[in-house]
Amino acid sequence: MKEQKNYFILVLILGALSTISPFSVDMYLPAFPAIAKNLHTSISNIQLSLTSYLIGIAIGQLFYGPLLDRFGRKKPLYAGLWIYVLASIGCAFVSSFEGLIIMRFVQAIGGCVGMVAAQALVRDLFPVNKIAQTLAMLTLVIAVSPMIAPTLGGYIAAHFHWNWLFILLAIICTGIIISCKWQLPDGAEPDLNLSLRPVQVFKKYIEVLKNKQFLTYILVGGIAGAAPFAYIAGSSDVFINIYGLTATEYGWLFAFLSIAMIGATQLNHILLNHFSNRTIVITALSYQLVIGLIIIIGVWTAAFNVWVLIGIMFIFLTGHGLSVPNAAAISLAPFSKNAGSASAMMGFMRMAIGGLVTAMVSLFHNGTAMPMVLLMAGCILVAGMVLLFHFSATGELYNWRKKQAARPFWSKGK
Repeated sequence: MKEQKNYFILVLILGALSTISPFSVDMYLPAFPAIAKNLHTSISNIQLSLTSYLIGIAIGQLFYGPLLDRFGRKKPLYAGLWIYVLASIGCAFVSSFEGLIIMRFVQAIGGCVGMVAAQALVRDLFPVNKIAQTLAMLTLVIAVSPMIAPTLGGYIAAHFHWNWLFILLAIICTGIIISCKWQLPDGAEPDLNLSLRPVQVFKKYIEVLKNKQFLTYILVGGIAGAAPFAYIAGSSDVFINIYGLTATEYGWLFAFLSIAMIGATQLNHILLNHFSNRTIVITALSYQLVIGLIIIIGVWTAAFNVWVLIGIMFIFLTGHGLSVPNAAAISLAPFSKNAGSASAMMGFMRMAIGGLVTAMVSLFHNGTAMPMVLLMAGCILVAGMVLLFHFSATGELYNWRKKQAARPFWSKGK
């Protein structure tokens, strides 16, 4: 019982660290129209503050990876979180969209340490055969944030000034810092022999990227995981300005669609008892591609009303809770010593691709839902092509299909 309680507390804290960035993204989405109006600019410009945040996450993680390996997990973690708190306060008092873009970048540089440290600590504190299940649990905790953050953000946007959104983020992060101080284990010991010289750091990342399994599955997980970023970037404009929902209604809609990912992560626990990580990833990408094509056709022909679109997108988003944690588990499995660098590179790829996709949503903004849905489906298509290329180059698909044919479908794959 005590062991289960400690596991729950640990997963909750690691999940809280991982939700700093999702909260920072999701909570201010319902306020996009209000922020654009207050700063005298367009929604497409406010969307760029989301892009700058994702770029900041991508770049910041590359620095935190070596720092977490060199100094241990705690010191870089606290430094980054306090940067986040100060930058959140800065976001609350900007007077232009350019200032918001800059402060969001700084906020991301600080907050992204939570994502890297959480994944590295999973590798530190749990055996290899528990990584996938623990990452799935973290995904569950992360998936709860879209239920809370946009709903809360919608109410704040409707009843208060939007700058209270960022003040609240600063308060939440301060609480997480206190929890880490008293309840989070230290993790791996500092590696005092690790050089922080740029050349040596670069070589470390190159060494990580040379692992074909790691490179393939961070690309697959990163590209497939960018589909929800297209939805996040475009959904407030689509559902508020095109379909006429209020900010509060949009917050509840976002919360409802997040249930798709929560349910999928719970299903993933069950599926991992019977199927391999690879099998789940392949299956999730396959059905997401079919659903993505249906969404494109429906939007293109104006065959969907808002409720039909929401229902089909719900099905589409379940794939995120299946493909991403399993791709991450496959990516991290080869590493023990360089888990921090591997986690940082994985996070960099995810956020860099996500930032590119959100920028494309802003670039191709045309007052319709087509840029959003085309990019959602396109991400799944490209991820599937990367996986197929890897299979054809390594023969992994042939070996995988032989294993599936040689065993009952309910037995656990390896």
